[in-house]
Amino acid sequence: MRLFEAIIDANHRAVAGDKEAGLHPADYETELPVIALTCIDPRLNAFFPNALALPADQFIWLRNAGNIIFDPMSSMMRTLALACAVKGGKEIAIIGHTDCLVGKTTTLQLLDRFKELGVERHLLPENLNEFFGLFSSERQNVIKSCDIVRHSPLIGPKIPVHGLLLNIETGELDWVVNGYQTVDTLASRLHEPISPAGTTPDLMKSMLPFHLGEMKFPEAKIGELATKAQEWLSAQTGKIEATTGETVQDVTPVAQSAEAFAKNVAEFAQKHWPKPPAAQPPPVPPKIPIPPPIRPIKRR
Repeated sequence: MRLFEAIIDANHRAVAGDKEAGLHPADYETELPVIALTCIDPRLNAFFPNALALPADQFIWLRNAGNIIFDPMSSMMRTLALACAVKGGKEIAIIGHTDCLVGKTTTLQLLDRFKELGVERHLLPENLNEFFGLFSSERQNVIKSCDIVRHSPLIGPKIPVHGLLLNIETGELDWVVNGYQTVDTLASRLHEPISPAGTTPDLMKSMLPFHLGEMKFPEAKIGELATKAQEWLSAQTGKIEATTGETVQDVTPVAQSAEAFAKNVAEFAQKHWPKPPAAQPPPVPPKIPIPPPIRPIKRR
């Protein structure tokens, strides 16, 4: 039985009234400590870390409003990553709870409460839902946060990321996201056997049978390309002579070798086409004078 399997089992037995329910942390030394992100609701103070049957020194407790993760590279992700890399956290749990006030608060209610605090609407971000992470489902919020953490480049693929939902009335934990399943899936993909020599992967079978003789190549020939290039150069020569009145040295016939032909074209272009103007440096802005220091006005 893995750590969180034992935690959920002990929690459910304790809620059912089993006074002997508990956990032996010594049996899970390689899976501890646990990093837990929960909400800031003060009602949670009485539940953790007891609800997980863990001692306090094996429980790294992080909190924010609504246990929300916004981005794989956010500030909270930085804290989770350092909790793993520096504090040695082995598993992560995003723990939401029922009756969450962040989830129950509407945008209009939030505006009213900020106004009561003296914060007017124009001082707040334009998109309140996105900035404050308001949500309507505690369960979906936990699932979303787990997904962001799992796909963050700051969290190693070997660290399970679990999602739990705590019943604020009973203390029972609902295992919403099983982090072991994701880790096991990634591990199985990494250990998929490689097709031995002489066999054909399934993805390539749809491309067979294949015969070289069925391939179609462009019908243009090298000689035809050279002729078209000569015609193009002759047309360009005529345009230059008509514009400048200067006789241009005939560049045809082209040299027989491809190397001489390329050299001839380059010399022709360098002689008769003007070079692009050199890039001008950006203008240097004028220096802004430093304002005089502000001095307090003495009242008479």
